[in-house]
Amino acid sequence: MSVIEHKSTGRQMSSPLQSMSPIVQLNIGGDIFTTTLGTLKKCQASKLFELFNGQPKLRTDSEGRYFIDRDGKYFKYILEYLRNGQIPTQFIPEVYREAQFYEIEPLVKKLEETPQIFGEQVGRKQFLARVPNYQENIEVMIRIARAEVIASRYSNVIVCVVRTEDDASRCHDALNTLDMDKESVVKFGPWKATPGITDLLDCIKVDIKDKGYNVSYMPHVTDKGFRFKSYDFFYKFIFTWW
Repeated sequence: MSVIEHKSTGRQMSSPLQSMSPIVQLNIGGDIFTTTLGTLKKCQASKLFELFNGQPKLRTDSEGRYFIDRDGKYFKYILEYLRNGQIPTQFIPEVYREAQFYEIEPLVKKLEETPQIFGEQVGRKQFLARVPNYQENIEVMIRIARAEVIASRYSNVIVCVVRTEDDASRCHDALNTLDMDKESVVKFGPWKATPGITDLLDCIKVDIKDKGYNVSYMPHVTDKGFRFKSYDFFYKFIFTWW
């Protein structure tokens, strides 16, 4: 959400905040915080420094507190860092997003060294960036699942996961041979990175769950008599709706 700038006039001109009192009250999405002007301006490259450097550039609420239209749940961790340099030990991804929003780069860099953010940014995201059309395929899976939910508790989406170009060719042959609707099979890969097929399947499951869906997966055996095990490539993702 964006911070709304406001040119102060009339009643707001007499606000103790706008006369640069060292004590500042903030209303962050309904959560109230009291701090000092020095704390808010501690990181000179931050959005908070910009907002409170000179004439404050924010609207006030009915009590004269400066208002930022953003969820204030994790703002206390931002203040703790600005006050005493304390790095949070919980809610790391959420505080990381807030630090990015307020442009507090020293905190952003420190959080990027934590296992949660380091693993996500350097490991998982770098891997998924090497899987062609990964995010697009996630959206296709969700569209297929939603289209098949009419009068049903479950939707099944078949994916073909191939690690190498040779596997991609074999999967293509299988789709041409097996009794499957090729248009409804979502293909992932190939990719050049260390993680394997199970790692990718787990990523797909996590990212779909993060969108609010209840999903699981299992090997999809299409024809036990086929010349290779079809579940080497094909997996069934089960969406449970109720």
